[in-house]
Formats: sequence, C-alpha cells, structure tokens
Amino acid sequence: MEELRLIEQARAGDREAFCRIYGEYKDRLYRYAFYRLGNREDAEDAVSECVLSAWKQIRSLRDPQTFPAWIFRILSGCCGALIRKAMADRERQEALNAEAALQTAEDGPSEKSLMLMEALGELTEEEQEIVLLSVVAGLKSREIGEITGKAAGTIRSSQSRSLAKMRAFMEG
Repeated sequence: MEELRLIEQARAGDREAFCRIYGEYKDRLYRYAFYRLGNREDAEDAVSECVLSAWKQIRSLRDPQTFPAWIFRILSGCCGALIRKAMADRERQEALNAEAALQTAEDGPSEKSLMLMEALGELTEEEQEIVLLSVVAGLKSREIGEITGKAAGTIRSSQSRSLAKMRAFMEG
C-alpha cells in the first residue's frame, strides 16, 4: 500500500513521491519501450517523454490503483508517436529519392530514368498512381486516399511496398 500512498502524494504535487514511483517502474517502462521500438536511444526518448507527460498529468489520474495501466498507456502513446515519426521520415526520404530520380528522367532519357520507367512498369496501375501522386504531385497520403477512396494508412502501406518493389527492381 506504500505505492498507493506515494501515488496520492504525487497527485498532490509531491515531486519526491513521483520520483520514487518512477523508480519502481523505470525498468519495466524501459523494457516495454525497448522491445516495442527496437533500440536503446528511442526507448530512452520514449520513457523520458512518458515520464514528463505523466508528471504533468498526474493530477488527472482519478484512481491510484489504475496507475500502472495509466502510465503504460502514456508510454504506448509515446512509442506510437516515435514509430509514426520514423515511418513519416522514411517515407519522406523514399519520396525524395524517387523524386530526384524522376527529376533526372525529365532532363532527358538517361539510363537511370529508363530503368525508373521500367521499375514503374513492374507496379500495378493502382501502385503506379499512388507512387506518382505521392512523388511527382507531392500529395500526402490523406489526399491520395481522398482521390483513390482508400484509407491513408492503406495508402502509406501501398506506397512503402511499391517503392520497395521499385528499389528491388532497380538494384536487381
């Protein structure tokens, strides 16, 4: 029942009590984040964000007995945000790489641009449309989803798979 007392004190603004609670959970929080994110740096970032957020929100915790679920829900959200950011960064980089290749294609038929056209030809019509709307038109997945009638997540998945197919074709 010591933990419940500390949680109550933390809810009342006692920083020391919050630190002691964190001390009890830090290893489990880190392990969760590490296995979810796959690397030490991201796990540490997620736990830091979680702890800062939990401290700011501790007064909103209604039932001290729900603290474990509450703090892991916060951590899950922090991990999800890092995953979404990493995916967006990767998609942005792939789009920039493809855009650079398409830009080269506009300058005249080079070997690379011909290969890019062949790689596009390996895709289905729908995959081509998604890649071109993303790379050439610069549209976001939500906007492409509005055009195609598909969910933004489906568009991102299809775009990622399509760019990977193109990359494999061009490397192979």
